[in-house]
Parts: sequence; structure tokens; C-alpha cells
Amino acid sequence: VQLQASGGGLVQAGGSLRLSCAASGRTFSSYVIDWFRQAPGKERELVASIYWGRESIYYTNSVRGRFTISRDNVKRTVTLQMNSLKPEDTAVYYCAARLPPSVSYDYWGQGTQVTVSS
Repeated sequence: VQLQASGGGLVQAGGSLRLSCAASGRTFSSYVIDWFRQAPGKERELVASIYWGRESIYYTNSVRGRFTISRDNVKRTVTLQMNSLKPEDTAVYYCAARLPPSVSYDYWGQGTQVTVSS
């Protein structure tokens, strides 16, 4: 599996962006796909996670109710819809894939910059 993240940009506070993580590889549907972010001077943070059957979705508290993660196993994409963006959402966003039950990530996307101006 190879991952390609896209969709970042500059937006004003309160605006929206949609990030996409495009995966190649026939076994994509077996992987858990997570979105992380890392702001300058801060540790990397898990933002959202989606399991292959979409039956299990996780959001960190700071984005719950504003972000929505979804996946299309046929198109091999995972989307992170980000609404009501805040300046504190500014970071480089990465998608990553792991194959349960492993907790180690096998694949990472290259990162996409999200900047929210106040």
C-alpha cells in the first residue's frame, strides 16, 4: 500500500477543507487508516481513525463534531472533511496505514499543510 495525501491549503477560521488519502494496493480494505497532524513545536497527534468496515471510527476530542472521516474501499480513498476550522487546527496532516492487530504503521503519506488564519 502506498499513500498520497492531498487537499491542504489556507483557509480562514470557520472555513472548511477536505483532505484525501489515496491508496494504491489491492489489500487496502484490510488496513486501518489514521489521520495525524503535527504543528510546529508540538508532538504528532492522532486526529481520526477509521477501520476497514467503517464500524469503528475515532476522533480526538478537539475535532469531534467538526471533522468527519470516511472511506471508500472501491476507490481506495479516505477523506477527512474538516469544518469550522480553527487556527489551532493549523498543522501538517498525514495519513498512515496499519494492519491490525499491529499497532505499528506500515505506510505514511507525504503530508499536506493546513493553515487556518484568524
